[in-house]
Amino acid sequence: MSVDKIISHLHSYPPRYGPEWGSGGIFGLKYYKKMLYYTLAFEAEAHFIKDYDEQIYNFRMLGKGPTSGGDTYNAVEAVDDFLYFGGWVHAPAIFKDGKISFKNKYSHVHEYNIEDDSLRLLWKDSIHHRTKWAGEVSDIIYDPYEDRLLIARQDGDKNLGVYAIDRGTGEDKKLTNSPALKGDVLHDSAFFTSGDNFSIGIQKVMCFDLIDNKWTDFPVDNLISIDGEDILVNSVGDVASLYNRFFVFTRGGIIIGNPLSGENFRAVRLLDFFTFQSPMRSNALYINGGVLVAYNAHHDALYSVKTLEDKIKYTITNAIVAPTLLVYITPPVAKIVGTFGARITSMESVGDKIVIGTNTSPNLGSEDALPYDAGHRGFSIIDMNLLHNQPPPVHITFPLALISLVMQKMKHHNFGGIPLTGYKNKKLIIYASKSNKLTVYEYDLSLPLTYSRSDTFTIMPGRNIIDLSSFYGIVSFSLKDIDAVGEIKIVLE
Repeated sequence: MSVDKIISHLHSYPPRYGPEWGSGGIFGLKYYKKMLYYTLAFEAEAHFIKDYDEQIYNFRMLGKGPTSGGDTYNAVEAVDDFLYFGGWVHAPAIFKDGKISFKNKYSHVHEYNIEDDSLRLLWKDSIHHRTKWAGEVSDIIYDPYEDRLLIARQDGDKNLGVYAIDRGTGEDKKLTNSPALKGDVLHDSAFFTSGDNFSIGIQKVMCFDLIDNKWTDFPVDNLISIDGEDILVNSVGDVASLYNRFFVFTRGGIIIGNPLSGENFRAVRLLDFFTFQSPMRSNALYINGGVLVAYNAHHDALYSVKTLEDKIKYTITNAIVAPTLLVYITPPVAKIVGTFGARITSMESVGDKIVIGTNTSPNLGSEDALPYDAGHRGFSIIDMNLLHNQPPPVHITFPLALISLVMQKMKHHNFGGIPLTGYKNKKLIIYASKSNKLTVYEYDLSLPLTYSRSDTFTIMPGRNIIDLSSFYGIVSFSLKDIDAVGEIKIVLE
């Protein structure tokens, strides 16, 4: 009954005042000790729900109102009777002449005492600059050995890296200068990702020994996927600690491994369409011993076009070739279990339900500021049986011109990474303007990752139907020659 009472509080949020870039969403969903927490961005509202009681906090401990912003990376952790939530907030928000000032932008960590419903500001940081900001808090990891919080900071201009925060005093200690976006504890170490999410993607995985307080870096920027080619701009969405390995869910794939136990990191292509479809700005949800990951169709995008470079970025970030796909990872299986609209911003299991935060609009860039949040945000409540039911129909369509552009400019051929598990009717259709060769790579997530198998098909001008019914696991593809006219359709039913 408590779960039903909590869920009854959830509703949709249309565009409302909250100066920032584009749209935020519902972030940080956390169900813990019969309490559900989430932050609504860009209104900068932290919600705490117990049975029929709901409290809303507007971050006034950071500064005067009206506040805006909020968490956009799902930075939340629970320890004992305390919930720790972080992110960034404008307090107060300054919007003038179509621009956002960052003079009052704060990175923060708050502590909520679940037992007595009290709140305190544990830590904050700001550089008080008009156009630059201190690194946002994008993840909070509990260090059980030192009983402290480790916070990851990559999105920002200064004060980036991993910091340790004392849970009692709020005092901070910088542990590394390398920017860090997401992390998790694996055995006696904490692993963190590091790189530039909006240009080149992940560059290395950093390992922090929780006992000896020593760092070890493992480069991952030149990894080759098991289908024989690297993954372009593998921007990080979230990470997970599974099967004695560290999983990094990125645009276009997954990086898996644990060099500390002798298994080097390897990459596997997953849902790579040369667009910005990726698990960015969502969380990986541990569930039934596996992990649920959302590959979002429209999480970040460019809106204002002023240069030729802007036009290219606009095309790539606004190309919608597939719905948002919810994928359940239980190696060796990756299974599509849901299709959604533009974005899934957060997920949490509540009783026998999965609560999903959704949004219709992307996060935008610095020239696309608005005085309000542009998205329609809400919740989907789905049954846990979704994980084991027949997968939903999926149709994916993208132009050959996009593939040809990447082949020509970046000498990159491989795309796809389509989970086939559970589908009976599965095929790829190519509308081609000339003869070509298509290679289909077949692989799965058996651990350690090994290799792929391949078959080659002749493509003729016109409509070509490739029956994928004899393939299992995951399939990716490559075309031998450039063909800028036509399109590819992938049909799963």
